[in-house]
Amino acid sequence: MQKFFTSSIGRLRLLAFLEGVSYLALVFVAVPIKWLMGEPWLVQAIGPVHGGLFVLFLLSAVQVSIEQSWKFGQTTWKVLLSSLIPFGTFYIDKKILSPIHALNAGE
Repeated sequence: MQKFFTSSIGRLRLLAFLEGVSYLALVFVAVPIKWLMGEPWLVQAIGPVHGGLFVLFLLSAVQVSIEQSWKFGQTTWKVLLSSLIPFGTFYIDKKILSPIHALNAGE
């Protein structure tokens, strides 16, 4: 777990996971409860947490893209778009972030 706190790419991976979990909880749990049962309290609780994690994820992605000299049209765009799709951050972590993190950890 400590590997996620020692580098910016590790922090981005951690934020991707947390943002993805909060997004899934919001979309597949809180919103259906709100609309099917008329109970908005879960959306009111998870929504701001997800919003904060979303902003932190975007800022972290931009920071890593600058540090890694990513081209915007390639990797940065994919990482930023992943946060808009359910399960997207998990996919991007597996395909892009994890290999970069492993490569940088070997240095």
